[in-house]
Amino acid sequence: MTRDPKQITERIIGLVAVCFLLLAPVLVSNYWVDVILTQMLIVGIAAASLIFLAAYGGMISLAQTALAGTAGFILGNLATVGGEGGESKGLSLGWDPTLSLVIAIVGTVLIGLFFGAIAARSTGIYFLMITLTFSVIGFYFVGQVTVISGFSGIGGINRYTPGFVGDMVNDRFRLYYIAFGVAVLVYAAIRFIVRTPFGLSLQGVRDEPVRMSSLGYAVPLHRTLAFGLAAFFAALSGVLLVWWQGQIAPGDVGLPATIDLLIVAVIGGLARIEGAWIGALAFILIGNYIRDSWLTQLLDDLHIGGSFNTIIGLIFLLIVIVSPDGLVGLWDRLWGRLRSGGDSDAPGAPVSPVGAVPREV
Repeated sequence: MTRDPKQITERIIGLVAVCFLLLAPVLVSNYWVDVILTQMLIVGIAAASLIFLAAYGGMISLAQTALAGTAGFILGNLATVGGEGGESKGLSLGWDPTLSLVIAIVGTVLIGLFFGAIAARSTGIYFLMITLTFSVIGFYFVGQVTVISGFSGIGGINRYTPGFVGDMVNDRFRLYYIAFGVAVLVYAAIRFIVRTPFGLSLQGVRDEPVRMSSLGYAVPLHRTLAFGLAAFFAALSGVLLVWWQGQIAPGDVGLPATIDLLIVAVIGGLARIEGAWIGALAFILIGNYIRDSWLTQLLDDLHIGGSFNTIIGLIFLLIVIVSPDGLVGLWDRLWGRLRSGGDSDAPGAPVSPVGAVPREV
């Protein structure tokens, strides 16, 4: 059986990327490992939860940041202990870190199922707005209910980790490899799920919900369960995020953070799961190396704004114009041109709509 050259190339690239990430602590600086790569892996997991819903369920959710933050806030309230240098706020119950971790993830999944059940009968812009409403409610809840958090947030969370996790404060490589392992498991889980009967029927619901309903499939139930799975992935990213930054505040689940995650997913490409981490890496590199660059100064001198949002907005616009499917879509287009001898109109170079997914899953 002859394999597709594109598939072989992608697997080679993927293998090289995995090897690089495994050896990153000895290949690059500590700054790159802790700030760039660890953050990329964590943000990529959150973006993967969004892309999973968009690509295989036809649902673009703006609630994933709120769900990730929910896990972080639950963990912070349950695991931390108050009165230590004023760092810890919230309930500060001081529960066992392992139990707190389990409750944070399970609680987030239950909330995700609840959200999904409400939004499951909506589609398109209505689904988008309902999930945005969830995000806004979550932001104001943690911001105004001071016993839970308040706008000062909860600090010192990374000092209360399960014994099997270890010290996240002094051993940042440990956190990096945990984030790497979780990212690999999330990617593998999604690739497995979409091949199961549930995953295949979910894609049928995405493409032909009326026909699937007439065939006896429970369309709202499929969407609700998919939302619950995405909530689980988001919860993992939320836990890793609070371990990475040591704290969580309402700003981490606010509208700017929600839009940032959507930008990450769109830059990477909403059609394929790989786009989650590609978009996260691009977004983080832009934030770390262009925010204070000569380009920022140039925009400021021209009085057209030199903020990070201006720059990321321009880059985002350029990517969307050139490739509506993001950077992964750009790769597909370039490969299609190569195979068709440069003829962009040839059958080998289709441009799929945003949110669509290749039939080969």
